[in-house]
Amino acid sequence: MVQYEWHKVQVFVAHGAYDPASITPLSEALQSAAEKHSRVVLDCAAVAFADSTFLNLLIGIHHTTDLRVVAPPAQLRRLLELTGADRVLKVQANLEDATA
Repeated sequence: MVQYEWHKVQVFVAHGAYDPASITPLSEALQSAAEKHSRVVLDCAAVAFADSTFLNLLIGIHHTTDLRVVAPPAQLRRLLELTGADRVLKVQANLEDATA
């Protein structure tokens, strides 16, 4: 995971697979950022797999800060659609839209 600031917004770039065994570093980083910043952006373009653990993390962070999810790949987009989370979370096509 990579973290940086862009246009005064905290941006995280997630990559790889996320499940109960691998979610902890991302979870800790997002929770810490959510406590300090009014908006957090999560770039998901490089996420290879995400399960309900990842989805639960996104919803939890959404309740703490203005979370923007950027460029979810097909598998994650499908998970968001099937669960209705795409209607709750702010899903953006690109970083520019998410930080506007």
